[in-house]
Amino acid sequence: MSTFEDYCIITQEDLEDIKDSISTQDLPSAINTIKEYLKQQDLVELNIGVTGESGSGKSTFVNAFRGLGDEDEGSAETGPVETTMESEAYLHPKYKNVKVWDLPGIGTPNFKADEYLELVQFERYDFFIIIASDRFRECHTQLAKEIKNMGKKFYFVRSKVDLCITAEKRKKNFEQKKTLDTIREDCKNGLRRIGIEDPVVFLISGWELGKYDLNQLQERMEKELPQHKRRVLMLALPNITLEINEKKKKALEENIGKVAFLSACVAAIPLPGLSITADIAIIADELRKYYSVFGLDDPSLQKLCERSGKTVEELKSLMKSPLHQGINTSSILTLLGAASFLISEDAVELLMSFIPIIGSVVAGGLSYLTVSRMLKRALHDIADDARNVLMASLETEV
Repeated sequence: MSTFEDYCIITQEDLEDIKDSISTQDLPSAINTIKEYLKQQDLVELNIGVTGESGSGKSTFVNAFRGLGDEDEGSAETGPVETTMESEAYLHPKYKNVKVWDLPGIGTPNFKADEYLELVQFERYDFFIIIASDRFRECHTQLAKEIKNMGKKFYFVRSKVDLCITAEKRKKNFEQKKTLDTIREDCKNGLRRIGIEDPVVFLISGWELGKYDLNQLQERMEKELPQHKRRVLMLALPNITLEINEKKKKALEENIGKVAFLSACVAAIPLPGLSITADIAIIADELRKYYSVFGLDDPSLQKLCERSGKTVEELKSLMKSPLHQGINTSSILTLLGAASFLISEDAVELLMSFIPIIGSVVAGGLSYLTVSRMLKRALHDIADDARNVLMASLETEV
């Protein structure tokens, strides 16, 4: 028996998801259900609390996590002395539902973890990042234990790792992996001595966030977040490692079935020159989202150029997706036309038997499968472009 995977269009799992979402509804109700689902998805909040001693690199981490440099507009103030006197929320520049909180410094002589967590209103955070730029001390472990008692997650981050590497490079027998392993073990042993069993420490540089342990940190955070918040985390992370690039693609892929359903079922008039109906505006919005998530929109590219020394033209020359010249009705129609030729009657029949409601729209089955295929192809191409741009920018970073 054929499945949708055989036609390389959409997964059975995605279709099951849509079928479950709309169950026995009529078409207008089904459209509203999908619209509401996508709307609610964009409203899911993510609150990250970043804490540590004064001068440990908290504010630089807050900025880097949001894809900003310390001097960019909207960045948290940084400096060698404590610049954070009370909890301050910094919005993600693209996702206003994501807030990274720069919390007041810990480690003062009278520090009490329980009072501190009350002061910063611990219940608002999804998880905490506990940063140290050297050794972890009693104040860090007190805080970690109190956070654990309150049922929240935390991650130990050893910051400013780039400075250690620079210093060690002067030695004759320098090996980066060996140096990193030594720093990590030193931190873990220090934490064990002050009462943390099986500690996990992530080595990070706020200046070079994509290096060292960022992939391991984001994997751990993603694994421990509730399902509906994982997507928010993946979209919000700066696209600075190949692993994150791939995960962003997977997160965006999950919505293709629902977006295609809306586009095919909301439109009433067939598209010029094509035997399908599709709402072009819905498709255009989704494609713009892809460019924004991967950091390929013009403002993001401009920022990347400032950091990597490349020009926008150089980076754009690496992009092969036909959409990078512009997302407009003409470019979308061309891609839909190409996709529609690849849809077989068998695939349409299979879809109708699975979700009969799509048959109540003129050419509904063919339209749905065409938009699905077109979005999947476009996403794949844009993710490839992002990968090429990322690799080119990494080559030039010192």
